[in-house]
Amino acid sequence: MHFLKLILAAALAILAGCSAVEPSRYADQKPALDLQQYFNGTLDAQGMFQDRSGAVVKRFAVVIVCSWKGDVGTLDEDFTYSDGTRQRRIWTLTKTGASTYTGTAADVIGQAEGVVAGNALRWKYVLALPVDGKIINVDMEDWMYLMDQRVMLNRAAMSKYGFHVGDVTLSFTKRP
Repeated sequence: MHFLKLILAAALAILAGCSAVEPSRYADQKPALDLQQYFNGTLDAQGMFQDRSGAVVKRFAVVIVCSWKGDVGTLDEDFTYSDGTRQRRIWTLTKTGASTYTGTAADVIGQAEGVVAGNALRWKYVLALPVDGKIINVDMEDWMYLMDQRVMLNRAAMSKYGFHVGDVTLSFTKRP
């Protein structure tokens, strides 16, 4: 019976992978996202984490100070959560091609891989997430959509072993 469950889980994961949206779908969408231009200066973000049932578990605000030196960018994120806790994450982004980027941060396992097309950016990475005193590595598929020159929307799907465990939703606003 245990073996049958594993086979079913693997089949579902394969089917889920077959239906994935590719960044190229957004190639003609405007305004075109220039990652180095948008993530330059200071941004404010508001967000929430929802568990797999859709319940909002935590809300947060983020101030992000961004700068670039050539093709290497730094995003210094300062999170304040609804329960009063704080967190800091510093991303180092590197432009690796005309529309591709990699990213690293202390709580990212390996490298994030990013692709920009049109108004969209897709990041894929593994995040070391603290949960109840333990660290759980979760797969992140993070989509960002530039709405106008100041506003970007972000939705990240979190999964473990191919199973959906939650979503993060954010709205970024670039300061003038």
